[in-house]
Amino acid sequence: MGSSLEVAIAAGGTAGHINPALALAEELRRRGHHVTFYGRPSKLEGTLVPAAGFELVDVEVTGFDRSRPWTAVSSLYRVWQAKRALGRRFGAGTAPDVAIGFGAYVEVPLLGWCRDAHVPYLLHEQNSVPGLANKMMSVHASRVCISVPAARPVFEREGDPNHVVLTGNPVRASVIAGSRQAGRAALGVPEDATMLLVFGGSLGARTLNEGMAALKDRLLAVEGLHVVQSTGKAGYEAASEALALTPEETGRWHLESYIDNMGDVLAAADLVLSRAGASSIAEIAALGVPSVLVPYPFATADHQTTNARYLTDAGAAVLFTDDEVATPAFGEKLLSLLEHPDERQAMREAAAGLAQDQAAAKLADELERVAR
Repeated sequence: MGSSLEVAIAAGGTAGHINPALALAEELRRRGHHVTFYGRPSKLEGTLVPAAGFELVDVEVTGFDRSRPWTAVSSLYRVWQAKRALGRRFGAGTAPDVAIGFGAYVEVPLLGWCRDAHVPYLLHEQNSVPGLANKMMSVHASRVCISVPAARPVFEREGDPNHVVLTGNPVRASVIAGSRQAGRAALGVPEDATMLLVFGGSLGARTLNEGMAALKDRLLAVEGLHVVQSTGKAGYEAASEALALTPEETGRWHLESYIDNMGDVLAAADLVLSRAGASSIAEIAALGVPSVLVPYPFATADHQTTNARYLTDAGAAVLFTDDEVATPAFGEKLLSLLEHPDERQAMREAAAGLAQDQAAAKLADELERVAR
């Protein structure tokens, strides 16, 4: 696009909303557009957005509790106040040419102002089961961009086949640029070793940690295998006790509470065992790593299972339910994949075919089209 756009992005609350928004913002900045974020400085965006070099404008809203309907009144009042404050800001300075919301409730005042001011806006939905904010704001959206095909029916409009576009879930350039050599060097994993990466996300890693402890001896019996296991901060002590690794075993079993260089570590892995959160699925697919996915069973509307099917349907992953982790079939499949590089290579090629590493560029393309 020839001229620079003023782009407003609303994203907040969780890394699952904010990181895809930052991936898009980085792509837009690279194309010469100016991006401003709208969110709550007291939440996670207050740390992540300024750290990435973007301005964050304070939007004070609170969600409402559907089990306590009366909280909707105060919630709607705060949205109205926030919308008025944005109107004053845009009246006195630079109003956006186009806006996009990433599904958090903080998008409602910004996109509501856009609707009233006839400024086009898009939505991006990370999950297979859309959240309430995106469902509310989709009526007037110029485009709804989705990460997985399962979200399409919620947003489809009769007579408008272009309203919903499958872009994938944007992954930050720093993750996509992950280096196998750098990841292995940081972990002390030899270049010729087979590496299994295990992580459960911030929630629900316990099943995976217990499953790994049960399979410890069989995994260590695989010649040249290195295991890198991120337990989650809350699960580190219990996992460490259950594994009871000897000093010799810690040379091949790398136990971490958290992984902060996920791009390099994912790039270093030959196989991933993971939950199926939207961000995890996006990063695994973007780096084309074969995976064994165990959806968190208490996710809303079991959306992690639907997320996982995006990769399993493509042949890039295999899926086990939470209660199957303790069964012999789970251990057999995990070990089989570790011992058969040809099978892993086929899964890697299937993941690459999803072009998930192009999601930020595809989403930026749609935003520029809407702005035209």
